[in-house]
Amino acid sequence: MNVPHSSLITLALLFLQLSGASGGKILVFPLDGSHWVNMNVLIEALHAKGHKITVIRASDSWYISEKSPLYTSVTLTGNGFQQNFDTFLSQQLDIRLRSKQTSFWSRMWTQRELNRVTVEQFTQFHKGMSELLIQMFEDKNLMQSFLDAKYDVVLTDPGIGGGEMLARWLQVPLVFNVRWTVLGEGHFLVAPSPLSYIPFTATELTDKMTFPQRIKNVISYILGMYTMSCIAGPHYKPIVKKYFGPDVDYASLFLDADIWLMRNDFVFEFPRPTMPNIVYMGGFQCKPAKPLPADLEEFVQSSGDHGVIVMTLGTLVAKLPQDVAEEIAAAFAQLPQKVVWRYTGPRPASLGNNTLTVNWLPQKDLLGHPKTRVFVTHGGTNGVQEAIYHGVPVVGLPLFFDQPDNLSRIRAKGGAVIVDIGMLDRHMFADALKTALHDSSYRENMQSLSRLHRDQPMKPLDQAVFWVEYVIRHKGARHLQSQSNKMSWFVYNSLDVIAALLTAVMVITFSCISVVRLLWRIIFTGKKVKRE
Repeated sequence: MNVPHSSLITLALLFLQLSGASGGKILVFPLDGSHWVNMNVLIEALHAKGHKITVIRASDSWYISEKSPLYTSVTLTGNGFQQNFDTFLSQQLDIRLRSKQTSFWSRMWTQRELNRVTVEQFTQFHKGMSELLIQMFEDKNLMQSFLDAKYDVVLTDPGIGGGEMLARWLQVPLVFNVRWTVLGEGHFLVAPSPLSYIPFTATELTDKMTFPQRIKNVISYILGMYTMSCIAGPHYKPIVKKYFGPDVDYASLFLDADIWLMRNDFVFEFPRPTMPNIVYMGGFQCKPAKPLPADLEEFVQSSGDHGVIVMTLGTLVAKLPQDVAEEIAAAFAQLPQKVVWRYTGPRPASLGNNTLTVNWLPQKDLLGHPKTRVFVTHGGTNGVQEAIYHGVPVVGLPLFFDQPDNLSRIRAKGGAVIVDIGMLDRHMFADALKTALHDSSYRENMQSLSRLHRDQPMKPLDQAVFWVEYVIRHKGARHLQSQSNKMSWFVYNSLDVIAALLTAVMVITFSCISVVRLLWRIIFTGKKVKRE
């Protein structure tokens, strides 16, 4: 059958139109460090679907490359994530390692010092980010190029206060890749969060709290929210006032987000109220294990039935003080298991023949290996979720940020043993490893969490991509936003209604009392008159 030439042309044009319509234009304002690892996974998936992506980066970026086959970059000159961060991590670790006392006042002093260092560092960090934002907004040519590009959506990590400003300025939909915002954990900003059973950040509490724990939770919430507002607000609020006017509330920019792609789920998180525009994609970066390099596979197989222990403290901590490393190495040397340890410091004298130290290790592939028995981790979100995905018990050495909270959640679900690195010695660490190795409940609980996590109608990454494309197709998702975002705390808690109802009750009560008193006087006054 001969197809008319005009029909072929029409089909070709239709195909080109459909191909062009399938890809959106996405502007990404990411946070560097381990957060970029998460964002890059999402960028890869969006690029594979045909979307054109532009990434804004700082000139001193750690991980965000200027050139990439996945995106076009826009580089802002200035200090971003990296400035003084190594010093900050060293200070935090040093404070934890000096915390050898177990008394209440010693713990209070340690926490106070950790808080002080954290506040100072993040104040400097947000100051640097605010300077980058001012530079960006003052660059008229750059801002005009953003307008001319006609982006369909801004994708950002609200751990920094830039993407939401850019989305408001460009008047385009906003999608968060989120767990933390500059104003605290994402749920506390956008969803109902009753403190009676929702543990606040860094308290290491569960959803089953005693009365003293609830007191601690409320006090932690009040102090924590105030502290976070003092860290970020003074740097970002003047920018909002200058470029958006005095009537725009800084927090309202976050509440403008059409979709919150939340980097956790209810396998990891405790059950809690949520909102229709929160999409859970916990473990979206997890993938089935790939074969190990030949030399590493040979070492793993040499473990026999004893299996392998994998240890890494994340991308930011590749070495430890020598005395701590010696204790860890000595503990490993006591065990029949083989150990793969990512460690770049001087070789510990107590290192056993069963331990292989490496500069880098394929974490996902090792965790998915059938011979892996325990994962020793600092408790970063990525590592914890990969342990859940592969069903591997955890021995936790929390260091900073959300790590203690992450590990406490896995411990509450029966999958982790936690060791205070400030109190660590070879005997304590070896005991923790033996508990996770030989108490079968830890592996069973993690395997159960793994089955729950995998039993979903759609893979978390596919779901995240769907909702970004949903926002592009419908030019936002305002119908999923709650009206509560626009209410004052007074109206949100119905205090005006309660006040009105109490007033009505008081008026009715007062009126009834007045009528009764009046009748009482008439009746008894009338009787007295008759007797006279």
